[in-house]
Amino acid sequence: MYTNFNKLIDSFLENNVGIADQFLSESLAKNLKENLIALYKKNMFLPAGTGNDKQINHNRLVRSDVIYWLDRSHKDAVENEFFDLIDDFVSYLNRTCYTGITGYEFHYTMYDKGSFYKKHLDQFRNNDSRKYSMIMYLNPEWMKEDGGELCIHHDDHLQNIDPTNRKSVFFRSNEIEHEVLLSNKPRLGLAGWFKVN
Repeated sequence: MYTNFNKLIDSFLENNVGIADQFLSESLAKNLKENLIALYKKNMFLPAGTGNDKQINHNRLVRSDVIYWLDRSHKDAVENEFFDLIDDFVSYLNRTCYTGITGYEFHYTMYDKGSFYKKHLDQFRNNDSRKYSMIMYLNPEWMKEDGGELCIHHDDHLQNIDPTNRKSVFFRSNEIEHEVLLSNKPRLGLAGWFKVN
């Protein structure tokens, strides 16, 4: 577990974008994917917007994915196993990197064929509590031609990250502009933010 935590942290320190290819265990990734698909089939997902509760916009020319918020109150065993992993990661971050994280929020995300998310920052203009962003992917056998890369806009170059199964990406919410390129088949994952209040 700590090996994957360190891979994510070390690559973040080197490149401002942390990547760990096997952050999720095989069993957890499989269970999360099955859970996501079951919820999607029950029409539990909602169109994603931009902004927060005070200022939310739904513009499918900017963002066309759908989401489902995770919460321990759902008393779902798979969600809670995921939250246990995130709790361990937060504890490790606070202990080793003095990040001062006090909370987090995560949702499932589904980019259907033809979906995308234009370039943006994750931190709200009217609320700076989101400090770090984290994305995890649930896409076995993803191919280059499937598209859907996470495109990171560095100052002097672009970095495209394929959404392959079990991979996690970690970066500062207020610094790293990024986008999700057009997906040519359904693209599944989780996205969330670590907060300092």
